[in-house]
Amino acid sequence: MSHATELDILGIGNAIVDVLARAEDSFLHEHGMVKGAMRLIDAAEAERLYAAMGPAVESSGGSAANACAAAAALGARVGFLGKVAADQLGAVFRHDITAAGVRFPTPPLDGGAPTARCLILVTPDGQRTMNTHLGACVAFGEGDLDIAALRAARITYLEGYLFDPPAAQAAFRAASAVAHAAGRKVAITLSDPFCVARHREAFLAFVREEADILFANEAEIRALYEVERFEHAAMLARADVDLAVLTRGAQGSVIVAGEATHEVPAMPVRVVDTTGAGDAYAAGFLAALAQGRALPECGRWGAVAAAEAISHFGARPQADLKALVAPRPHR
Repeated sequence: MSHATELDILGIGNAIVDVLARAEDSFLHEHGMVKGAMRLIDAAEAERLYAAMGPAVESSGGSAANACAAAAALGARVGFLGKVAADQLGAVFRHDITAAGVRFPTPPLDGGAPTARCLILVTPDGQRTMNTHLGACVAFGEGDLDIAALRAARITYLEGYLFDPPAAQAAFRAASAVAHAAGRKVAITLSDPFCVARHREAFLAFVREEADILFANEAEIRALYEVERFEHAAMLARADVDLAVLTRGAQGSVIVAGEATHEVPAMPVRVVDTTGAGDAYAAGFLAALAQGRALPECGRWGAVAAAEAISHFGARPQADLKALVAPRPHR
């Protein structure tokens, strides 16, 4: 990837193929799942669960990868780094993300674990319950960083789920060092409250020492600071990071930057499937930020992209996001 090609956003995260199916609450109960949560499973359990699931739709997923696809749909110049295997699902992932307009320079893992998959069960209330086999993702390390891409990207966007494999935490710090040395910004999304709980100290240190921009939902930011009240968590985030973008589902989002606080309403929408809402919000926010737009407008773009994501089954945008974020003419 040449220096000449500027990128707005470079995402680094788990390269996962999503396998989505509808399920009743009883199915979750029977398989010992916590509704709405993500858990890590091994290859054997992934096989068993896949066999028990209903008809499924496969598409390339992964939190940062979804954000990258949505940001590209909004006209941002985007790259993604993540590890797949040289197998059928790896080919599905590479095809999908490239077709979405995202550059994907990471070479596949040769031999070793298969491409990661996330078995997602969507219950009738639109909640998603995720069972992830990380497979080849675990092999992502410092050697997979594309230095030229890191230097070329205005914002490097890091996915919190990647804190699970230990080699990736070292890669995050290395990526942050390269980005900052080039005068670029580093953003991190907390991804999941259980993930935050598993690595709370490492997350806190990264947010305080490395991150310029923090994305989190209400459950994640409260888990990070171990506080009950959202307002308390937002106050602590304000002290730790230049820009904290905190989403609250139907209550909209709160952007804290220095002394300023911006509250952005959510867009009214019928919830079909919450998969990828946070990723889409981050995509909208960052795509607008890369264009130099004001923070409330960045939040509006995020809200529009998130509303589009939850209005249909699956995480990737299906409507024309550029048209949706365009200001409506006043009649």
